[in-house]
Amino acid sequence: MKTLVLGLGNPILSDDGVGLRIAAELKNRLSQQEATIMATNMAGLGLLDLLAGYDKAIIIDAIQTVDGKAGQIYRLGPEVFNTTRHAISPHDVDFATALELGNMLNLTLPKQIVIFAIEVVDVDTFSEECTPEVRQAIPVCVEMVIREINEDLDA
Repeated sequence: MKTLVLGLGNPILSDDGVGLRIAAELKNRLSQQEATIMATNMAGLGLLDLLAGYDKAIIIDAIQTVDGKAGQIYRLGPEVFNTTRHAISPHDVDFATALELGNMLNLTLPKQIVIFAIEVVDVDTFSEECTPEVRQAIPVCVEMVIREINEDLDA
């Protein structure tokens, strides 16, 4: 199974860079035979080129929910974002809309997409550091992604 691990975020907006930091840790722990690991600050339609050609994608990103606890890690599927579809302009396309468009264009997108979303506190402060609660979640999420990949390899 050809797997992509994709860390998303902005490296200079505190907790928003958590996906990038997890991807960097995974690069130190996994071989290219196990998965391709990338990090990007792209979103929406820009992700389609990165996802094309993989059987499975594991996406890691920050999330803010109403009642979330900082550092909490959610394992989600792309279907949870179906209710958030919107596009104010062609430059403002969310993940669910981008996937739908990619499928309509018959792109070879992953059949399996898993999203690890880390509940964050601060995505507004210019900082290359995560808040303490989010920083503590990084090694936990790294292990969760490694387990996800190993389950596929054992199958």
